Amino acid sequence: MDKRDRKIIETLASDSNVTSEQLGGIIGLSPSATHRRIRLLEETGVILGYRARLSAAAKGNPRIVYVSVTLIDQSQPTLIAFETAISNCAEVREAHLMSGESDYLLKVEIPETDSYERVHRDILAAMPGVQRLVTQFSIRTIRDHD
Repeated sequence: MDKRDRKIIETLASDSNVTSEQLGGIIGLSPSATHRRIRLLEETGVILGYRARLSAAAKGNPRIVYVSVTLIDQSQPTLIAFETAISNCAEVREAHLMSGESDYLLKVEIPETDSYERVHRDILAAMPGVQRLVTQFSIRTIRDHD
């Protein structure tokens, strides 16, 4: 990757709707050469995809909840079973395997029409291998940069 590729990535990360013509003007290449570079960045896995950022209203005005999860053990079958269950849970927006006191940190979004109590009881606590859940509620978002 050269400085033009890095500029393409930086620009697309802030505005994925920019055209090849606009981006070419920024990096000093023709639209077709810029488009070829973008395709190569996509094909090599540098650019994984594009998505729309939705407003809170479009997502049901969710409350953001962070949940630290401790499993009964850290055996491979337990980790695989838990990660498989998390992958199929729409409420869990992010899941991270952690070092430290807990095994996982989850970012959970609860639409205003739902309750965290239900998600905690019926979904998270019922997942395979869960020993302990520690929950923290977000008061407000200071910075959200995808």
